[in-house]
Amino acid sequence: MMQRAPILALAGAALVAVALPVALLRAGSTPPVRAARALPLLAAPPEPPLTHVFDRPLFTAPAAESATFPPDAPQLTGIVGRLGSDAVALVRTAQGSSRSLAIGDSVDGWRLDSLSIDAALFSRGGQRARVPLPAADPEPAAQ
Repeated sequence: MMQRAPILALAGAALVAVALPVALLRAGSTPPVRAARALPLLAAPPEPPLTHVFDRPLFTAPAAESATFPPDAPQLTGIVGRLGSDAVALVRTAQGSSRSLAIGDSVDGWRLDSLSIDAALFSRGGQRARVPLPAADPEPAAQ
């Protein structure tokens, strides 16, 4: 049998364990909530007009791009290899011969600076020319 002191201690702890949550959940025991001070709303910046976005074609290159390179720039006929590692440009020179150029090579005074998936960037002195790949010829329809 247990002694009287531990039984009273357990009974007191049980009473506090039950009475404390009930006292905290009583509606009148919480202080009234003060209304939050309203802050002035910040105005969102006006959206820029997007009319210029809708004026250009979505999937085709701008027509002005084809006229950006000088007529004596090498004509790009193809790109072979992996971009960034071993890609070379296949070009047609002003004399009509074909050559392959790695980045840094020159032909007719034009130096190949970089290659992208659809164009080559050449430079000569202060001039820069982005030469795109020619558009594919449409295949004749079979009859």
